[in-house]
Amino acid sequence: MGQSSRTIFERESELATVDEALGELTGLRRDGAEPSDRPRGALLAFAGRAGIGKTTLLAEVRRRAATRGCTVLSARGGEQEQRVAFHVARQLLQPQLAGSAETDLRASLGSWYDIVGPALGLCAPTDGAPPDQQGLRDGLDWVLTHLAVLRAPMVLVLDDAHWADPESLSWLAAFAPRAEQLPLLVVVAYRPDELPDHAESFRGLPGRAGGRPLDLEPLSAAAVAGLARETLGAHADDAFCRECWAVTAGNPFETVELIAKVRDRGLTPTETGAHLLRDLAAAVKGSGLVARLERLGTSTVRFAWACAVLGTEIHPLLAAAVAGLGHEEAADAADALRGARILTGADTLEFVHPLIATAVYRAIPPGIRVALHGQAAWCVINDGHGPSAAARHLLETHPDGDNWVVQQLRAAAEETLRAGAPDAARSYLARALREPPPYEDRAAVLYELGSASLLTEPATTVNHLRAALEEPIADAHLRQHIVYRLSQVLAHSDRLAEASDTLAREIRVTDDARVKLRMVAEQFMWDAFRADEPDHPSRSRRLTRLADRLSGRDLTERYIIGLRTWDAVLRGEPAHVALHHAERALAGGLGWAEPDRGFEVPVLVALAFMYADRPGRTEELFAAGIADFERQGWRGAHLSFAYTLLAYVRYRRGRLSEAQDFVMAGLRLAERVGPGTPAHWYAVGILIEVLLARGRITEAAQVAEDYSFGAPFPAAVVFPDAQTVHGELLLARGRTKEAAEELAAAGRRLEPRGMRNPAWCPWQLHLARAESHDTPGRAVATALEAVARARQFGTPSAIGQALRTAAEVSSGSARIKYLEESVAHLERSPAAYELACALVSLGTELRRTGRPRDAAEHLYRGLDAAVQCSADGLAETARDELAAAGLRPRRLHSTETDTLTSRERTVATLAAEGRTEPEIARELHMEEPTVVRLLSAVYRKMGTEITGLASTLKPT
Repeated sequence: MGQSSRTIFERESELATVDEALGELTGLRRDGAEPSDRPRGALLAFAGRAGIGKTTLLAEVRRRAATRGCTVLSARGGEQEQRVAFHVARQLLQPQLAGSAETDLRASLGSWYDIVGPALGLCAPTDGAPPDQQGLRDGLDWVLTHLAVLRAPMVLVLDDAHWADPESLSWLAAFAPRAEQLPLLVVVAYRPDELPDHAESFRGLPGRAGGRPLDLEPLSAAAVAGLARETLGAHADDAFCRECWAVTAGNPFETVELIAKVRDRGLTPTETGAHLLRDLAAAVKGSGLVARLERLGTSTVRFAWACAVLGTEIHPLLAAAVAGLGHEEAADAADALRGARILTGADTLEFVHPLIATAVYRAIPPGIRVALHGQAAWCVINDGHGPSAAARHLLETHPDGDNWVVQQLRAAAEETLRAGAPDAARSYLARALREPPPYEDRAAVLYELGSASLLTEPATTVNHLRAALEEPIADAHLRQHIVYRLSQVLAHSDRLAEASDTLAREIRVTDDARVKLRMVAEQFMWDAFRADEPDHPSRSRRLTRLADRLSGRDLTERYIIGLRTWDAVLRGEPAHVALHHAERALAGGLGWAEPDRGFEVPVLVALAFMYADRPGRTEELFAAGIADFERQGWRGAHLSFAYTLLAYVRYRRGRLSEAQDFVMAGLRLAERVGPGTPAHWYAVGILIEVLLARGRITEAAQVAEDYSFGAPFPAAVVFPDAQTVHGELLLARGRTKEAAEELAAAGRRLEPRGMRNPAWCPWQLHLARAESHDTPGRAVATALEAVARARQFGTPSAIGQALRTAAEVSSGSARIKYLEESVAHLERSPAAYELACALVSLGTELRRTGRPRDAAEHLYRGLDAAVQCSADGLAETARDELAAAGLRPRRLHSTETDTLTSRERTVATLAAEGRTEPEIARELHMEEPTVVRLLSAVYRKMGTEITGLASTLKPT
């Protein structure tokens, strides 16, 4: 539809929608309505075929936004730049941040500097592990949110979204729905038939069109006539204008170009000249455009080809170098192309329309096109733009055994991977492998290719790493890293036996003692997680002998000592033994984000403190570990595990509401990673445990059904043990026979492996309850065996829980005896929920045996404790028992709300209104984990749930 200075025909409804959105964004309503108290963002999506006027419409959006004082971020996808990672994100955000001193930039981005800086081209990647893709997206979310608030009102405009690079487009498609909660208007335009699969969400994003894009239609005959007369004069007659409309089918781009040709040729716009329009229209596109270009001369054609290869934002000197032209010759060619309405711009060139760029590019003979891409790669490197800028050109060249190409692609892959774009890195390395690399470098390229696929395609990673091991490898260090990485990805793919076997084979042929020790440590770790390990007692003995000899002088030794800690917990050795080894493992440092190491051992050491009744120390270690993850930008599976297991710690402390918040945060992160992963098993199992403790049995059963939580159970050991949790759920639903079978099967699986600690896996306790319905004698024996094991471990929580179960399945005076001892132990433990259960059980038993005064004391205490724990079902049971005893529950008095900080009060107020954590985070511009932590502080201080605070909290 021409330049923005031209009248825009038949887009009144679209522009009215834009004006309405801008009005709500800025508070300047054109309809005279009162502006809202709070600026409201929105998403507008325009869809239409090539040439329909999307670019002109978006130019008008930018102009109107600027006149209203909006900050405008603008980007455009390019057909040639689709393989350049974060190309669009850099166009949008770099101008807002570049030019600042590093100190200012670090202050502005804070902890996100090292995560998003490389992706946006603001700094070089760090030497540490790259961020995961979710962490990077969270970082980009934070940057855009921060800018939207700081420079509000803001308008983000993305043209040709169908050509945006996958990394940027996936991020924006996920972020766009949040615009409505920010002072941000997002406007995108794309060709619907060319939108890639990873951006399908754009088709249904919530926006002003009721969840669908606004489709742009061709111009009517009247609009084409108006456009013709505006350019050519009022004397353009009806027959001429009708023919203009007929030959262009109302396509705005073709119409504008046709009318420009008429004007340039000096044709009279009347019926007598209308018969020439069809030939002129043909010259606007396709073969006609190519023929017109060829008439401009060989040098001009070559310069146009070079520009088409370079894509967008074309620098004339670089285009001249690619075309092989001198400065003056290139300048003449650029002038000719501007005159022919093929190129526009001066210091930076671009094609007048993407349709022209596509036509020119496709007209380049294939052999010449490949050569030009090769020349472009060399010129880009020579111009100082680096291997990442050259890589997209090298992807278009033919393999030729050129080691320079291999080295550039490997360098580009490393840079791109560290910036957080593994898919792009993988494409570069796959191309390097086809070059092919020198024989002696092949294993290294396969290793790099496998590493690039690690988080997204683990099966592919296994294939590449196994292929690398089959190559001759002169560098022992490289071979060791291949083995470590292969065992890691096998283990994380639930193929623990293969991971262990891979290490075992390498241990036999490794001469270096320290390397062998590292591999032994890795093998011990994966075997510790194997549910099908054939000889656990033998491994345990070997691990004990080895760990006792080590001093912990390096990380490998501390990992082995940490594994010894966990083995002691699983086997139920006295808790002080486990704690002794845990402190040894931590003495020299045990970071959660060590390069080339997993986080499993530090997590196991931290959890050992929890099982040994020192959950405060566990939470300290988890806080440090989560900080490590967040600094690295690991916000996918790593952070999911951390939040999920932190929820488990809160659950065991009896802080059930907090536990549910954390496990839901962990589950949301796990769902980003993908279904069926270990992160899912952990999160769903813990969520079911928490719901059962809160008395929400129906909800727990629904969670199990929604997530297919049942057999077959994972090959890896997870905690809480998935099969045991499933049995507990069956028991809670009254399916006692099925529960007994499931729990007995869990015991048959765990017993041979020496996993005998009921503090770690209480399968015996639940089995005893299930057996009590049909075989009460066996139930008592099962419970007393669990009590003996708990006494061997020696923690008050384990002993108290086991004794409560023994009381439940016993009869007569033994019940009260066991319950009184259970309460005495649990009062010395951090297990608040277990104490509440024991108190209510003891009070109930005392009432039934005719001791109402003693019963009341324990029932009141149990009710208070149950409410503090948010154990709704247990609290209701306590109230029923008090009512049966003729007593009324005491009114509970929460801590006064003035103990809350202003941030805690604000967060709690929004939660009391029914807002979810993500909604609160967006509204207050906080990170979601911060919201969860603030809510947890409120629960702790108030001693009640947020839903109970609505009447006491006042907005501030």
